[in-house]
This record gives sequence, C-alpha cells and structure tokens, in this order.
Amino acid sequence: MILNRIWRMVVAVAIAASLFLGTSPALAENLPLPDPDFTGIIEETYETSTPDFNIMLGPEPPEDAPNILLVLLDDVGFGASSAFGGPVVTPTLDKLVEEGLSYNRFHTTALCTPTRAALLTGRNHHSAASGVIQEQATGFPGYSGLIPQSKATIAQILQAHGYSTSWFGKNHNVPSNQTSALGPFTRWPNDLGFDYFYGFIGGETDQWYPTLYENRNPINQPASPEEGYNLTQDLADKAINWLTYNHSLSPDTPFFLYFAPGATHAPHQPPPEYVDKYQAGGEHAVAAGAENGMFVDGWDEEQANTCVKQKEMGVIPQSAQCTERPAEIPAWDDPQFDIPDAKDLLALEMQTYAGFLEYTDVEVGRVIDAIEKLGEKENTLIIYIVGDNGASAEGGFPGTCNEISNLNGINLTMEQNLECKDKWGGPETSPHYAVGWTWAMDAPFRWTKQVASYFGGTRNPMVISWPKEIMTTGNREEDMRSQFLHVIDVAPTLLEVTHIEPPNKFNGISQEPMEGASFAKTFESDGAEQPPLRDTQYFEMFTHRGIYEDGWMASAFHRVPWEQGSEPIEDDPWELFDLEEDFTQHDDLSASYPEKLEELQQLFNDEAEKYNVFPLDDRFAERFDTSLRPSVLGDRTHFEFYEGAIRLPESSAPSTKNISHSITADLNITDPEMVQGVILANGGITGGYSLYVNRDHKLVYEYNYFDTERTSITSPEALPTQQEQVQVKFDFVYDGNDACPAQIGCGGMGSLYVNDLNNPVASKSFEKTVPFGFGVDTQDVGMDLQAPVSNNYTPPFEFTGGTIEKVTIDLYPPLEPDEDMSNEEFWNRIIQKVTR
Repeated sequence: MILNRIWRMVVAVAIAASLFLGTSPALAENLPLPDPDFTGIIEETYETSTPDFNIMLGPEPPEDAPNILLVLLDDVGFGASSAFGGPVVTPTLDKLVEEGLSYNRFHTTALCTPTRAALLTGRNHHSAASGVIQEQATGFPGYSGLIPQSKATIAQILQAHGYSTSWFGKNHNVPSNQTSALGPFTRWPNDLGFDYFYGFIGGETDQWYPTLYENRNPINQPASPEEGYNLTQDLADKAINWLTYNHSLSPDTPFFLYFAPGATHAPHQPPPEYVDKYQAGGEHAVAAGAENGMFVDGWDEEQANTCVKQKEMGVIPQSAQCTERPAEIPAWDDPQFDIPDAKDLLALEMQTYAGFLEYTDVEVGRVIDAIEKLGEKENTLIIYIVGDNGASAEGGFPGTCNEISNLNGINLTMEQNLECKDKWGGPETSPHYAVGWTWAMDAPFRWTKQVASYFGGTRNPMVISWPKEIMTTGNREEDMRSQFLHVIDVAPTLLEVTHIEPPNKFNGISQEPMEGASFAKTFESDGAEQPPLRDTQYFEMFTHRGIYEDGWMASAFHRVPWEQGSEPIEDDPWELFDLEEDFTQHDDLSASYPEKLEELQQLFNDEAEKYNVFPLDDRFAERFDTSLRPSVLGDRTHFEFYEGAIRLPESSAPSTKNISHSITADLNITDPEMVQGVILANGGITGGYSLYVNRDHKLVYEYNYFDTERTSITSPEALPTQQEQVQVKFDFVYDGNDACPAQIGCGGMGSLYVNDLNNPVASKSFEKTVPFGFGVDTQDVGMDLQAPVSNNYTPPFEFTGGTIEKVTIDLYPPLEPDEDMSNEEFWNRIIQKVTR
C-alpha cells in the first residue's frame, strides 16, 4: 500500500515536471483553439493604454515540433522497388532505407480513395465514408465519399496547432459530383486543413496534359509536352518553391507537407529517358547484364528473382514462401502471346512502368534534398509510403494503351495495343501494363490492387527517417520493423510525436475517436521488439473480405479485378492463415481449423457492422455511371453554356452517353476568313467528342471511341460568309430498345445542321459509343484544353473569327413505346423529338 502511494506520488511529480518543461501533449478539448485573451491595458486614449500584440498572432506550435514530410505513391506493389528487393531502381528510397527504419508489415486498404481517407483521418475507410473511390460513391454511410465532419483530418489538427500545411499531387477525396467551380468546397484540400494545394482532383490524370488546380482554381499547365513538361517534376518544383518561400518568411514554423504525386497510377507516362535506362544498352540493363534489355524474360522469372532477392536483403523472413501465380493470370509463355512483336511490347510495358517509378522516386528525392539544403532535415520526420495499394491489374491480360477503355469494361486486344507500340507512354497514349507484371511487382504475395483479402492488394513498403529522434544501426535486418500496421495508424503516430492530443470537438462538432494506434514506440532502439499495437483489423473492397486478429487472418476472394459484373458472395471461398508462421498467406489452414475460421468470419461481420462496411457491393464499371449520384445539374435536360465556360469536369457536365441528344451553337461571325476552332469539346485522347470548325471553315463533329475508332461528320460547304448570325447543330439519335439490347455503349445516327435546323447537311451512323466515361479531361466551350479530342488540331484550338454567343445541350430521355405502336413509328417519334 505504501509503495503504491509512493509510486503515485512519483508519477504525479513526473507529470507536473513534464507540464512545467513543456514536454506534455498539447491538450486541446476543442479546435480551433480560442482567440487569446487580451492582457494589455485599455484607457481612454492610446497614449496611456498598453497593447497586447499576442492577440494578433496565430496558434503557437508545440515546442521543438518536427517538420513532417508525408509521401504517398500510387499503385506500387511490395516487390517493385530496389529498396525492397524489386527490379526498379529507386535511389531516394534506397538512401532513406540506409538512414531510417523499414516496415515490411504495413497495410493499406487495396484502393486509392479509401487509403487516402484512412491516412488523413486515422479512421477506417468505411468510417471515413470512403469505402470505394469517389467516382463510384453510393448513398450509404460507408460509401458516400464525404469524409464526415466528426472525423477531422491530421492536417486540420496540425494547422490548428500552428503548423504550415500543404498538399501536392493527387486529391482523390473530393466527391466527383462536387468538383465543379460551384463546389461545394467543404471537402477540398483548403477545407481539410491544407493552407496550400497544387495538383489534380480525381483518381488519375494525364501526366503530359494534367487537369491542374491551385487551391480551388483550375489552371493551365505551365508548359506543353513539346516543351518538356511532365506532371511529377512540376509537382516537385512547386513543393520545393513552397518549402523555400515558407522558410524565408518563417523558418521557425514547422511544416506538414503531403506529397502524393499520383504516380505510378496509370497512365504510365514518364519522360522517355527514364524508359531508356531499362532497354537494351540502357544504364540499368547494362548493370543487370541484360543484353536485350530488362524484363524480356517475362513476369514468371521476374517474380521468382524478386523473391530470392527479398530474402537475401532481409526484406522478408527466410521461412517465407513465394506464392504461386494464380491460375487466372496467364503465364509468360501462354499461347495468346505467341504473335509477332507481342513479347517485345509486353517487355516495353514493364520498362515504361519501371521508368515511371524511378522518375517519381527521383522527384521525391529532389524535395528531400531541398529540405536538407534548408538545414531542416535533422528535425524532419519523413514517412515514405510506397503505394496506396498493391500494383494495379486494371490493364488486362495484354496491357492496354488506353486504360480508360478498360475502366469502361472494354479491354483492348494485343493487336490493338501493337498499333500503339512506337508511341507507348507518350502524349498520344494512356497506357497500363499487363496483369502478369502486376503479379510480379506484388512479389512475394498473391493478387493485386482491389483484392483487400490478400497482401498483394494491401501490403505496401514503408520507410521512416527522423535523424534527430530515430537512431538506426545501419543493419537492414536490425532496422526492420515487422509489427502488423495499417494506414489508420499513421495519424495517431503523428499526433504522438508532435505532442498533440486529438480534439473532442472540431469546429463545434464532436469528434469520433481515431481508430488507429500510434506506432511511435517502434522508433526506439528496441522498436523491433515492441508488442503489436492492435489485435484486430478488417479489410474489405468490392466484397473481397479479410479479417486479422492476433496473428491469424481469414480471407475471402470474390472476383478477379479485371472482370466486370456481380457475383454471389455465397460462392466466395474463405481461407485461413497463421501469419506468425506464414508471412505470405501461402498455406490455407481452413480445413484444419474450421472453428477458428468460423470465429473470424463472425468477427468480420461484427467489425463490418461497427464500421459501416455494409451493404457489400461488388459492382465496378457500373458504378462509374454519373446518373447514380446527385449532381449540380439535377434532373435537368436543357443546358446553356457561354464562351469561357471551360474546365468543367466530365462528372459535372451534361452526360450525352447512352441517350439521344443535340448540341446547338449560336455563332456571331465577324471575320469569315478567320473562322475556325472548337465550339464545344468534352474529353481528350482517351475518348470524347468535339464540335468544331476546321481550317476550311467547315463544321465538323468528331467522336473519339477510345482512340480505336473515330467517326467524323463534316459539312460539305464552309459556313455562310454573307451573314453574321449563324446557328449550327449536331443531333444524335441513340440506338435503344431492340436496336441495342445492352442499352449502354450503343451506336446511333448523327447529323449536322447549318441554319436550317430541319434539314441536315450531313449524316453518319455510329457503330458504338463510350458507355461510362471519356477519361480525365474536361468540357470546354470555345477551345479544347489539355489533350485534344481530335488529331486534326493542336490544343487549345480556340474559336476565332467571331464569338460563340451560346451553346445549348438538350438531352432526350428514352421514350417508352405504346403497346399498339410499331417499331418504325416509335423511332420516328424519337427522331422528331431530337430534330425539332
């Protein structure tokens, strides 16, 4: 009893001392912090009054608070980088491994938006309403895409405690129906705690022609591809500028810099000099003794070599078993690839990806070098997470030179890809590598991105450096940390090392507890021996389900990632793994321990109920349909746009897909000899349409079907030169009902009109149309920004020789035929409706 009292006194004295010395967590029940009280003196005039300038200052950061650089790459498998035994040279990551700690049991959610929401909030992805990517959001609490206000982000908390905060790169946490200039902006970076944002909104963007935003403002890219522009370098440049400018103004203010470049998500588009390194005669090919270039022996050999290398480096245990290629993934010597030049193209796909990853890592290194030049690296906590999920299998068996086509459920053939071979990775393509490479890059694990039940989808490397606080041995195995961690553990860790407590309320809204746990103890010299942080972690994505508890894991595989459609979950096989003995989920023990499997299955259901995982939903391409979500456009079918209405995201623009429609433009011609340019365009190289006047002053409508088929209608005569007011129109009668049983992606009849809107000047049939999405470009009036829809002009191809007074888009929902109406009468009614 006496000893207990003495111990309590010692603890009390220690707490009091820590408070006095300023080393305790910064306690803040509510954020933002209240305005400071005025402690000066106010008399009748200023001469006799005493000011208090503290009321003019913002919140003070915790004493000696570290800077934080949080790096998150995109779609990188566990076995891709050289730092973790892979074939891709990553010099920045390699150097960081020598200086810091490596983590080989860190997990993500298996998909972009969910991982990013979990990272920023410290909550499970369904708790953060981000159970799927934003473009597939549905009207359920776990899937709405709106990060709840009851779950403040780590940036909001740090900002409220005096940190300078910034975000560069990919923001996949804005609901796709809130990306227009009208907002709302409550889930944009500036409202999620970031003082500054530069990057793109959405799951991906073209690296040569990105859709860029600065804070809330859409902007043009600073240069063209022909001038050497590429996005990731631009992001690094902007991050470095932000760092140096902030350091010049306030070198004592700690920063939180979130660098999420969106690479290596498709499209794989690095500068060509990085691809050259992996080709015959290239720097890395020569070093590897690959006379004919790297990756020419295929993914089976590459995966096996990586597994051996990982054991040699101590990245995985010696007892770990390299998993076999799933039967659903074709072998390198599969007969489907026995066509001329196919293997050369498949090797090029991987060489391009390797160049993309190395280039991205080099640009991360430039940001770190800038921190070091400023003298800030010593007290900068660098967390480098190598992927927001495993490698992506969304390229299909042969890969694709237009991954947007694949995302629409239309996979390109090897023959179609070969037509792109000479320009693979350049501005004319939007490529993704073959599924076999995906599996090899996820070595030693099974499966890929989207598959949340297996580590090929969820286990990503992480490296952490903090010279001031983390003392490393320089021995890879001794500096390896193998606690079972999850992305939700990052935010609580940042709060612990900054001595900041999570708030009870933020902006007056009660906060839900963080669901992750700090792993700061692993930074200590005995960090490798620290016990696990948490006992339980669930996984779910597209109905792939997994549950971890106390070293055991139960996993249910649902469907291969490159196929579409729904499958009954009752047919999903469950497997059971003892992860203490089986690092790679190699040996299924479900038959030996059926009671344990049943126990974990029930635990998954309990966790799913707790964290808003239900209802399960395995739809993929189907959920890209923008009509499934509320829109700023509402249920209107008539839209009017004016010159200067540009950069409207496709998700916020009137959708002309799978429906009859018309586009009418009122033109004011002032210089007939100069009339040319885009009237209205939506999309780009990957797909879309453009209504424009060509250089012969003729009206053209061009439809780009995934860059594999292009349909153009051109007026036989130039636009009238004898009148100023000219009205032009394109209408499209969509093939529905019996003409196209699928009802999506159907063809139809398109017609052009000039002034006389009852009689077309030209017509042409369309065999098929894009079913769900054109890509990552925008709708523009009076020009075609970013990548061009048509190969017949160079962007922006602004409209000249007059003005566009108005562009009208009318949508015509399907008509239901009367019982006594013939098919001919039915279609005549539709044509009359469209052309009236």
